[in-house]
Amino acid sequence: MKPAVSLLRATSYDLVELRAALETLLEPLGGIGGIVKPGDRVLLKPNLLTGARPGKECVTRPEIVYCVAKMVQEAGGKPFLGDSPAFGSALGVAKASGYLPLTESLNLPIVEFKGKRYETIGEEFNHLLLCKEAIEADVVINLPKVKSHVQLTVTMGVKNLFGCVPGKMKAWWHMEAGKDPDRFGTMLVETARTINPDLTIIDGIIGHEGNGPSGGEPRNLGVLGASRNVFALDRAIVDILKVDPVAVPTLIASQRLGLCSTTDEIEFPHLCPIDLQIADWRLPDKMMPIDFGAPRVLKSTFKHLYIRFIKEPMAAYR
Repeated sequence: MKPAVSLLRATSYDLVELRAALETLLEPLGGIGGIVKPGDRVLLKPNLLTGARPGKECVTRPEIVYCVAKMVQEAGGKPFLGDSPAFGSALGVAKASGYLPLTESLNLPIVEFKGKRYETIGEEFNHLLLCKEAIEADVVINLPKVKSHVQLTVTMGVKNLFGCVPGKMKAWWHMEAGKDPDRFGTMLVETARTINPDLTIIDGIIGHEGNGPSGGEPRNLGVLGASRNVFALDRAIVDILKVDPVAVPTLIASQRLGLCSTTDEIEFPHLCPIDLQIADWRLPDKMMPIDFGAPRVLKSTFKHLYIRFIKEPMAAYR
């Protein structure tokens, strides 16, 4: 059966308009009630990259999280918000990004992710540490932002799940796998396959173009997208942006592993990508090495510290 990707034109974060758009968006996917059952513990995983000013549009807008959390509560679920920013805490970034007035109005908990080792589908990355809060949740709702990215060209639903790798471990993976974009893309895809989100809703009402993930600028896109298949949704979004899929490591890996359909193999119950396409989405001015171009001695030191202070202590909890 073809994966379904629901796409809508949406231009406002007004809570009433946004709620109506989200209900329409999810209706072909069975609605929120087809995903969340009474009593389910539901992780909401936004992109909480950094505590940049809200107008920078480099994090998922809090209005999206608020509306989805309220829908989950109305379906009888128990939502909580979680992330593991590379710098700072989930609570600190959420506060700086204007989340707290809306999350507090719903008594929505914000949790800090803790790492644990889980079996991945592909054996190559079985040493990957992932947050137990995502693995052990009854339902995971992935809430990424459409962004250009100086290391990965563009980032969407698959990359957002890298936030389920505990904070400092992200730097380790940039060093360990970043010298090979294909390997890094495969690691991100294996992370997404292991987390296996039940639903992904992407915030493309206002995207972040140029030198993302945080150094670019806001861009009105007017797009909301949702799917139960995160790989199909990412594939549809790059068609909207008119970005070549071979320039995106996560899409290359998804295609190689048989996870990423071409748009001809995706069902679009509302709009198709061509209906929402833009001609001039701005990609990064210059790409940066995924491993940050770090010298060999720094990588060696980082690996030693990882083994001594992270890998060995974590083994005691397996």
